[in-house]
Amino acid sequence: MAAVIGDPVTHSLSPAVHNAAFSELGIDWVYVAFPVSAGQGAAAVEAMRTLDLAGLSVTMPHKGDAAAAVDSHGPVASRLGVINTVRWSRSGTESELVGDSTDADGFLDSLRGDEGFDPAGRHCTVLGTGGAARAVTLALGDAGAASVTVVGRRPDAAAVCAALAGAAGRTASGSDPEVWREAVAERDLIVNATPVGMDRSATPPFGITRRWLRAGQFVADLVYEPATTPLLAEAREAGAHAANGLGMLIHQAARQVELWTGRPAPIGAMSAAAVAAISHR
Repeated sequence: MAAVIGDPVTHSLSPAVHNAAFSELGIDWVYVAFPVSAGQGAAAVEAMRTLDLAGLSVTMPHKGDAAAAVDSHGPVASRLGVINTVRWSRSGTESELVGDSTDADGFLDSLRGDEGFDPAGRHCTVLGTGGAARAVTLALGDAGAASVTVVGRRPDAAAVCAALAGAAGRTASGSDPEVWREAVAERDLIVNATPVGMDRSATPPFGITRRWLRAGQFVADLVYEPATTPLLAEAREAGAHAANGLGMLIHQAARQVELWTGRPAPIGAMSAAAVAAISHR
């Protein structure tokens, strides 16, 4: 048995995606969603020991608390300071819980594999400074991006996030729309890592309009419901290539499956399950 914890979590596509993977692999596991209130993430990780869950997915607001509750961290989780995955590491009679993060690799898998976009040598902008933004910034820096500019309203948070890209990291912080425009207009890749867009009536983050965008750019929004966010609509009107966050969701889940089972994830079955689940909402 495996599970996801979050608050809220009833909307999660993870059960459909992971159960499709287990079925395709012929593994007699079930994956369920556990609503866990804010502040109880560490307790939920401890319960994993008692229940002997095979794997745990962690979503907001528990990624930091869960990271503090595991016995050790994978290399990406160590750099991010948060986790989205808990797995067992067993050696003889010894067992420990390891915290990992599959978000960065899942983003790159989707970007390269689904969209055919290689960020190496490209100029990129990440909108936001939260956990998703940090994972994307780290991924782009590790992938060899020429620059990764983090746009945020708080200079301190933007600087912490940008540092994850190493020498490629830049910031465009504060409240000046002209600074935001410059950070978007001449970039090859723009990634919205904020939740702005989940509301169809919302304006794009940081006031982005189609006048800031152009053909030849790639605009990615990590929001996957709705499928077309206000930012993606503006991007397509400007002639830019645009994609939502469903691919990242599927690929980060695939990385989790591989960590838990040691077997290649059935991406096709997982993707079909995600699309089917969304269509029935």
